[in-house]
Amino acid sequence: MSIDAGTLQPVGLFTGQHVLAELEGVAAELLDDEQFLTDALNSALDRSQATVCDVISKRFDPQGVTVLALLSESHASLHSYPENGSIFIDVFTCGNRAQPERAVDLLAESLGPTNVNCRTIRRGHEYETGLT
Repeated sequence: MSIDAGTLQPVGLFTGQHVLAELEGVAAELLDDEQFLTDALNSALDRSQATVCDVISKRFDPQGVTVLALLSESHASLHSYPENGSIFIDVFTCGNRAQPERAVDLLAESLGPTNVNCRTIRRGHEYETGLT
């Protein structure tokens, strides 16, 4: 393990959080708007301290959008189903600097769902939070 001098955070820890969410009751026009979903994901990741390396997206015919973000910390994805007002969200970040739960909360704020089902899976090893 080493220390990132810019943030005084340990790097290379085999630990992470995987947040899986399903949002329902979202307006179909938002779920079919590729640019809106791409911008919303970028903003949520930035505001949750994740480092975005690249984002790709695809709008499907007749409807639906997938957005994938490659992060320094791992990845995030959105898969929308406008026909039933639903979206799957997946955010996995390694280490303990990024805040994937916050990213999902911010996405939910942007989308205004009537129902949110979210769970976090802790992965890898547990480490002490203090530096020694």
